[in-house]
Amino acid sequence: MGYKDKEDVRGYKDGFLSTVIRRSPEKKIVRGIGLTVFLVVFVFFFHSSFFPSKLEFNFVPIPIRPERYPVSSNIPLPRGSKKIPKIQHAPVVETLREKRVREQRLSEVREAFLHAWGGYKKEAWAKDELMPINGGFKTPFCGWAATLVDTLDTLWIMELYDEFELALAELKNVDFTHKEGCQINLFETTIRHLGGMLAAWDLTDGKYPILVEKSVELAEVLYTAFDTENRMPTPHYTWSATDPDANDHLPSRSIVLAVLGSLTLEFTRLTQITGNAKYYDAVQRVMNELEKWQDVTGLPGMWPAMVDSSKINQTIALASPYVGSRELYTLGALADSTYEYLPKQFMILGGKSPSYKIMYEKFIEVAKKELFFRPMNIADEDILISGAVNRVAGEAVELNPELQHLSCFTGGMVAIAGKIFNRPDEVKIGAKLADGCVWAYKSTISGIMPETFTAVPCKDKTECPWDTQKWLDAVDSTADEEGVRYKIGYEKLAPGMTGIQDGRYLLRPEAIESVFILHRITADPYWANAGWNMFKSIMAHTKTNLAHSAIDNVMDAMPKKVDEMESFWLAETLKYFYLLYSEPNVVNLDEYVLNTEAHPLRRPR
Repeated sequence: MGYKDKEDVRGYKDGFLSTVIRRSPEKKIVRGIGLTVFLVVFVFFFHSSFFPSKLEFNFVPIPIRPERYPVSSNIPLPRGSKKIPKIQHAPVVETLREKRVREQRLSEVREAFLHAWGGYKKEAWAKDELMPINGGFKTPFCGWAATLVDTLDTLWIMELYDEFELALAELKNVDFTHKEGCQINLFETTIRHLGGMLAAWDLTDGKYPILVEKSVELAEVLYTAFDTENRMPTPHYTWSATDPDANDHLPSRSIVLAVLGSLTLEFTRLTQITGNAKYYDAVQRVMNELEKWQDVTGLPGMWPAMVDSSKINQTIALASPYVGSRELYTLGALADSTYEYLPKQFMILGGKSPSYKIMYEKFIEVAKKELFFRPMNIADEDILISGAVNRVAGEAVELNPELQHLSCFTGGMVAIAGKIFNRPDEVKIGAKLADGCVWAYKSTISGIMPETFTAVPCKDKTECPWDTQKWLDAVDSTADEEGVRYKIGYEKLAPGMTGIQDGRYLLRPEAIESVFILHRITADPYWANAGWNMFKSIMAHTKTNLAHSAIDNVMDAMPKKVDEMESFWLAETLKYFYLLYSEPNVVNLDEYVLNTEAHPLRRPR
């Protein structure tokens, strides 16, 4: 890191922390005393419960470029915090055998991480993604070392401190402001890079200033996306440090809902740390507009997965979809983390912004009625799946009984919200949703659930006996029984599954995320055991000589490996497996909020 030079002040020569590097011997003692007093006062204020909305890092950056559409004043960040009900179950005393089993599992997860991290270091160091079969790398995120930055907090959580220091030293070489022609993905860069650095800052109690320096450096580039006429961000844009015209942005006429609603945690936390209100202002303006629109969409209480953001803040009503137009309402791809962030933003604001609770409660009532369904299964398990709704303006709601791996986060989200908003019945619903994904894992021959499949929805959520003929009809109502059974055998459909729309496994974390959360909430060993079965199946089919890879079809006994390993494998999936078997005080859910990339951000104290 360069912190160990005997006479160096803890700063960076070319950064905003730079000071005089060398000091005369006569002044060292006096200044040392002054520094000691300052540090004592700083630590007191940093940790004191009397200042839950403290200014953690006072720095106001020089803007990347003048704004075309500046705001007249910033929306103020809510100060203080309210008492929020606890999420985690009280610690449970382990037997010696239980402890040995848990620690052995923890060790195996750590070994899997070290295997993949070693491959990344060998073949793709400081690049975005490792190609885990043939070696080499990909650069889908501007070459800004996505896997390295995304994994910083995992290294710290797993107590791999030397590796963390090595990665942090490399972070100094990542220049977020000079990447000509880079196509920036606003959402992915925010959740992976910005979220990763802020989480590392929080987990290390602010020990490494470079983490905030680089967070601000990146945030200034990302903030330009909001510089549009109605302050709705552009989701993808070509960045240039030298051509000012290249940075002129427009609101998108077809933006994914998850982009609009899933930047709040990271930008809010940056404001809390730096004191610069503009980051919070940028995302809160977006959420204010979504809040206005929530009750008058095509499915009131939820938002469509695709949005024409150019109409927001204009007199043209977003409320009324075009007659005959079809809109998708889902907790899966395109929309997922917008809903996930409602209770999480409530927590990171210390419960001081009730609108997030209100928005969540409006949406969850619609989801329970229209999206959540019980799938018919041969063991008659009382489980739930979060499907999707296709709504044509003026027509009835049409359920698509699909389960996406991406939507498996829903169980954890609903259970957490049930705890913090004192809705105990929804904690049970969250458990059933998480168990629906466990069922999907154990229903395939590989032991891994597919990216997307469809199931048979039960008409009655309280009672749903198995009916073979009903299953056959749902698979294909036009073919005779012999033809349907041939299709079931050819596609290797498990009883209850009616079709596999996408059989891949992309190393995704959402199912184990909900399993981890339900384990922290209930302390029920069922979840730890279910997670272990998932882990062993994933290890059996994804391990390569270098790391771990995606696979093409989980319905095969020996799926073919695909030469891809996204950064979330190390940042999310293996982190959740590790946390599942860690002590409950490691990333305590009553102290941290995990962003949609599993980066723990500290809640107000």
